[in-house]
Amino acid sequence: MKVLPFKIPKPEQEALVYQEDHETVFYDRLHSHEEIQISYIIQGSGSLIVGDTINDFKPDDILVIGEHVPHVFKSDPKASPLSIMYTLFFTKKSFGKDFFNLTDLADVQDFFDESEYGMKIKAKPKAFKWFNNLKRQGKIERIATLLKILNLLIHSKKQPLSSFVYQKKYTDDEGKRMNEVFQFAMNHYHEQISLDQVSEKAHMSKNAFCRYFKKRTNKTFFQFLIEIRIEHACKLLNQDQDLSVANTSELCGFPNIANFNRKFKELKGITPTQYRQLA
Repeated sequence: MKVLPFKIPKPEQEALVYQEDHETVFYDRLHSHEEIQISYIIQGSGSLIVGDTINDFKPDDILVIGEHVPHVFKSDPKASPLSIMYTLFFTKKSFGKDFFNLTDLADVQDFFDESEYGMKIKAKPKAFKWFNNLKRQGKIERIATLLKILNLLIHSKKQPLSSFVYQKKYTDDEGKRMNEVFQFAMNHYHEQISLDQVSEKAHMSKNAFCRYFKKRTNKTFFQFLIEIRIEHACKLLNQDQDLSVANTSELCGFPNIANFNRKFKELKGITPTQYRQLA
């Protein structure tokens, strides 16, 4: 299977694909696909990279990822031994090239535009019920349910999953290179990582890698690495109340607690201690 693009398996002429994932970890390789993805997380939690940004996912999240948007899930087996996700895949032309251009569906266009950066939806329980009904429905019923879900999500509160998405489609080689870098960062964030190490993973010189990564994520590699570390710090602060802030700092790759506190506040707007109190 190629890293990029990732082709959704479907019978020929099938417009809407419903997929259930029951995995120890979700597909944890950087990939994109031509379909818009709407996923409901039933069980499991972990990290999700969309475009230039690392986010978390957890049960009852509804995630929307636009067409050709690079993303990678990384489930946390310690949080749950099994991750379960229900997903609908479709394209803007799944039901005919002009279907979503109908005047009655005008609101969908803004939703599609927003999906280009990915979205986490603060949805209502009604949406959860509709997702759970999908497995028992026929094809026509699923299309009707998709329209119901779209209508509800359009009018729900949304949180963007990224602020920048590289507009050009990745080649297979680019996808493999970026996947190597992302995987290295997500697996070794707690260690001290040098530019020599990460540029070697990308099979590039240090200067070439810095330009390459910045162009595709709109940030430096070390900015990206700090965000990964802070997201993992948030999980530790939530999960273990007995773990000190100093130990959290060390476990997430910050040997200097003052630097950890400063970076945490820059990204989250509050200190680690305040974050724990609000959790």
